[in-house]
Amino acid sequence: MDKRLHDRTFVRTFFTTPTAEQGEDDSAKKLRSAIGLRGMQAPDVWVPDNEDATAPNMRDEGAENIADVVAEDGDDFPGEIHPRVVWHRDSPETRYKGFQHMLEIADPENGAIDNIDGFVIPEVGDIDDWKKADEFFTIVENEYGLEEGSLAMSVIIESGSAELAMGKLRDEMGKPTNNLERMFLLVDGEVDYTKDMRAITPTGGLPSWPELRHNTSRGASANGLIAVDGPYDDIRDVEGYNERMTDNQAKGMLGIWSLTPGQVVEANQSPLPPAEGSWLIDADGREVELETEGGVEVYNGERISLEETGSGYVLSVGGDDLEVDEDELRQELLDLLDYVPSLDDIVDSMEEFEAAKEAGKGAIAMTQSATVRIDGVEVDIAKDRMWDEATYQALQTPITLFQDVYENRPDQHDDLAELYSEDVVERAMEVGN
Repeated sequence: MDKRLHDRTFVRTFFTTPTAEQGEDDSAKKLRSAIGLRGMQAPDVWVPDNEDATAPNMRDEGAENIADVVAEDGDDFPGEIHPRVVWHRDSPETRYKGFQHMLEIADPENGAIDNIDGFVIPEVGDIDDWKKADEFFTIVENEYGLEEGSLAMSVIIESGSAELAMGKLRDEMGKPTNNLERMFLLVDGEVDYTKDMRAITPTGGLPSWPELRHNTSRGASANGLIAVDGPYDDIRDVEGYNERMTDNQAKGMLGIWSLTPGQVVEANQSPLPPAEGSWLIDADGREVELETEGGVEVYNGERISLEETGSGYVLSVGGDDLEVDEDELRQELLDLLDYVPSLDDIVDSMEEFEAAKEAGKGAIAMTQSATVRIDGVEVDIAKDRMWDEATYQALQTPITLFQDVYENRPDQHDDLAELYSEDVVERAMEVGN
């Protein structure tokens, strides 16, 4: 059950686009623009959104637009295409309308089906509701002579019942009475989830729902699926968007909803290892990146100070003074410092460990060293980390992600080579195989 049943092992970006807009000469204008995106601006999964992003009175035309645009230009789109149709756990009428739109989009006579990878189902409820949606997929496939299970199904977790259903999915997938093995993405929808939970905040803003994001990531891991976080509405807040993604990645949720091509670029790059390694220091609760000057890592802030005395040093962090000798100073700084490895660093370490394994060694020590300067005082520091097979496997995740991106997104090859250099890219594609 933990084995993934689809080609992609990672999805970084889930980008939605309105399918029809009233008052435009071409109601499919935004669809035509989105399907032309390439490189880092193009998402891993594009979602022509025939639900919330499209007015109810335009959705029939929206389904027609999806079929027309994908039939015309879908061959050249570099990501996967998963339209979102209407659905609701409490409304048979809405579910039937979504089914009709699936039939319209998937009809081979309309020419789009060869480039439609699946559909996204919103507002699902308990596991029986998921099975209702799956049955509609199966009917569509049989109606048009498609292989059962060939259309992927993704759901948006927007209710407490859907959240609980993730825990039951493992027992249902693989039963002969359903085709739930078609499941692909689990996507959080925090806005409707907040409404369903009847949650209130003093400002009226959305709660962060870290528990939901953890549960979705866990549900994806348990069932061989992929977890994607919901939309980040403040499209100007690039720093906040990146902080959200960093927090998600620590939960195993490497994908996020993107609302603009700019957010797509940020989300495509965020989970990839950095091109340059960097040292971070805990400056009284605030993480600060040190600046590299002539091979020395320099702290230029005001929360940490360092003074050399006749008998040792005085290290001040947030106003707390600590008198230390040289060895104690090194240890204190090591406790404050962390290193963020570059892709090149990760590849170097993995290559070194693979060579050690070939030589019959089960574990080796990897050393990270630097010269740190605070208030003009320079200190040489070094930390060792033991690498064994478990460490190697854990650190392989960013490499596996990189390899998945490279294999599935040839339109990003030039961007990756420019970011990392062709040599690093070639080595990253070889290591771990």
